[in-house]
This record gives sequence, structure tokens and C-alpha cells, in this order.
Amino acid sequence: MNDTKTLPDVVPSATPSEAEIAAWQSLPRDEQVRRLRFELSRPECGIVGTATFEELRARGQALAAQLRNG
Repeated sequence: MNDTKTLPDVVPSATPSEAEIAAWQSLPRDEQVRRLRFELSRPECGIVGTATFEELRARGQALAAQLRNG
């Protein structure tokens, strides 16, 4: 079965499911590139942040701890 039929809008993701990985890998390379370019052309992708990687990681860790502790 072709997973792109059940996941027609599969896009690149930082945390894809197994089905999304299979669907993405089943796409031809030119379709993967087209979808990547489309996703990266969104206005929010052009926003330049000022936080460092370390600051972003610390925020993420604090949020994860907060969610774990309820």
C-alpha cells in the first residue's frame, strides 16, 4: 500500500510518525524538494530570532519540566 494515499499532505517534520516517514520516503525526490520549498516559503519561516541555541534549549527544558510536574 502506498502511504501517500493515506497521508497525502505529508510534510517534513522534526518528529514524524512511522507512517509519515514511510510516506515521505515513498515520494520522489523532486516532490520532497517541492514540499520542502513550499513549507520554507511560509511567512513565519522568514522571521529572524535573536535567541541563541542555548537559550532555546533552556526554554524547552523548562517547559518540559513544567509539563512533567503538572
